[in-house]
Amino acid sequence: MKTSFDSTGDVVLVTGGANGIGAALARAVGAAGGQAVVLDVAHSDALVGAPGVSQLRVDVADRDAVHGAVDAVVAEHGHVTGLVAGAAIQPRTAVADMDPDEWRKVLGVNLDGVVWACQAVLPSMVARRDGSIVLFTSGLAHMGRAEASAYAASKGALIPFAKSLAAEVAEHRVRVNVLAPGVVDTPQFRAANPDGAEREHWARTTGIGTPEDVVGPLLFLLSDAATMTGSTLSRDRSYPKE
Repeated sequence: MKTSFDSTGDVVLVTGGANGIGAALARAVGAAGGQAVVLDVAHSDALVGAPGVSQLRVDVADRDAVHGAVDAVVAEHGHVTGLVAGAAIQPRTAVADMDPDEWRKVLGVNLDGVVWACQAVLPSMVARRDGSIVLFTSGLAHMGRAEASAYAASKGALIPFAKSLAAEVAEHRVRVNVLAPGVVDTPQFRAANPDGAEREHWARTTGIGTPEDVVGPLLFLLSDAATMTGSTLSRDRSYPKE
């Protein structure tokens, strides 16, 4: 059974959407009749000309830049209905070798950047008494991984953050949920798992999904069908494609 969601009238911001899951979602929102605005430090040639998709170069760790970009989107489109905060970096560094600047950079993008994006979209959502915010966590938030301490810490922090924010804005009918997308074949995954044996391990134990596999759960959480807030939805395993 195939199910689609109508995005007509929706304006969805996607941080870190120049590639991977964010890019797949942006294309899906545009194809479903909505407007997706990608906020990323990178520019994607693959998204140029995609129906209903625009791009803004923004460093999500820069609070003023994020607020300015969201203000510009609201000025152009009138409102924001959804935010998918997917911008993240995942360097491989042992704790003993962690440079303070690298630690702050990871948390600046992966955690602070989410906070600034949420701050920026809330006025529009609260004014309309409607909105959906989706944050990305990771399985590493629960099990950790050698040389991934900063990434795991940042992703772990997003779950209680989302629950707290959900409690703050529930009276305004704004929903805040978290998605754990599972192991997905993205540029970030390939960079963090450069060894073929590592990729074989994930393929054997959890399966490796595609960015398009995550679009359905995201569209669900963005839609009115997801009558929940403060929840975490997990894609623990990808099943084989025929």
